[in-house]
Amino acid sequence: MADEATTPSPGRAELEALDPRLPLHARLREVLVARIESGEWTPARPLPAETVLTAHYGVALGTMRRVLGELVEQGMLERRHGSGTFVRRAKLDSSLFRFFRYGDSRTDAPASRILTFDQAALPAEAAEALSEPVGSPALHLHRLRLRDDEPVLVEDIWLPLPRFACLAQRHQDELGDLLYPEYERECGVVIASAEEILTVGTASAGDALLLRCRRSDPVVFIERTARTHDGTAVEWRRTAGKAADFRYRVEIR
Repeated sequence: MADEATTPSPGRAELEALDPRLPLHARLREVLVARIESGEWTPARPLPAETVLTAHYGVALGTMRRVLGELVEQGMLERRHGSGTFVRRAKLDSSLFRFFRYGDSRTDAPASRILTFDQAALPAEAAEALSEPVGSPALHLHRLRLRDDEPVLVEDIWLPLPRFACLAQRHQDELGDLLYPEYERECGVVIASAEEILTVGTASAGDALLLRCRRSDPVVFIERTARTHDGTAVEWRRTAGKAADFRYRVEIR
C-alpha cells in the first residue's frame, strides 16, 4: 500500500523537499530528528500522538511507528508507559559514582557545595572540548561533592556563553545538586550524551585541601564532555577523586 495521503497534509511538503532518492521512512526520520535537535520537543512535554504525526505528514501509521521505534532504539526518544513518547535525556547524574567505592550501595546523587560560580575565560582544555576559542567567555562552577558531609569529589565545570547566559542571573545557592535539570529548565539545553575520559595523577594543593588528602596522593581525574542531541558540546567538566576510593569494574561476555 502506498504511503500517500488522500488529502494534502501540512507536513508533506517537508518530506518532498528532501532528496527523493531516499526512502520515505528515511526522509521522515530526518525531519523528526531535525525537530528534536531544534529543541521543539523536550523531555518534559510528549511528542504529539502517532495518529497526529501520521496525519500531519500524510504517511501510513506503520511508517510512523517504524521511524519512532528506530529513534527509541537509538536513544533519541523514550516511551513512558501511560504518558507517551518523549525526547530522551541522558541519565548521567550518578554515572561518576559507579567508579567509586562509596557509590556501591547508594544510587542517590551526593550533596553539592558550590564554592565559586562566576564568569571566566575558557582554559585551553575546556575550549578544545567545547570547540570554542581559548579565552572566550564562559561560566565556571567550582564545587565539592559530599557524602554524609565527607568530601568525595572536586569538580570544575565550564559552560560556554552566551548559551548559558540565563544561569548567570542565578545565585549559586539557587542551583540544586543536579545541574542538568537546571540547564533544561533555565536554558532549554537538553544533555543527550557524554564522553568520559579517566586519567590518574597527583592531587594539586587545592584538591588536596578539599579532599582532605596529601598533595602527593594519587587522584583519579574524570573529564566529561556533554552534548546535546545534535552533537554540540555544551559542557566540559573535570572531576577529581582520591584514587584510594576508586574502583573499576567491567563485565566481559
